[in-house]
Amino acid sequence: MLVIGAVVAVIYVFIPHDESATPTQRVDYKVELATASRAASYPVLAPQGLPEEWKATSVRYRGADDEHWHLGFHGPDGKYVAVEQTSGKPGPFIADKTQEAADTGKTERVGGKEWKRYEGEAYDALVLQENGATTVVTGSGSFKSLVKVAEALRPAPADQA
Repeated sequence: MLVIGAVVAVIYVFIPHDESATPTQRVDYKVELATASRAASYPVLAPQGLPEEWKATSVRYRGADDEHWHLGFHGPDGKYVAVEQTSGKPGPFIADKTQEAADTGKTERVGGKEWKRYEGEAYDALVLQENGATTVVTGSGSFKSLVKVAEALRPAPADQA
């Protein structure tokens, strides 16, 4: 019993482990993007040309009355950034997706468009309303990261597969 205990102790000490680290799983969102772009009543946006360090980690599209596109990323700085879009009521949607961040009254010029800046305790955000949709780029990432994702947003072709 003493020998087994010693072996277990040696293994525990010398084999690296980090219980606090959770591996980030990359997801492929091409199929969901193609589906959403065909079904949505607005131009569905997704980033193009982000560096490989940006890992897509979550994707979903919900149609019908509560139309909503979501694409989440794990950024190179380890922070979360998401693209959220809806054709629904902007107020409740923005509050929900930004975790109650407040409109600062400031704007950020990104890609030739004026995005509203929101700041909050948990998430900051950039918000754009056009083409019958509200687009929110939000998360725990810095404004620099939010701008990087917003700059990369492009409409997905409806015939993409």
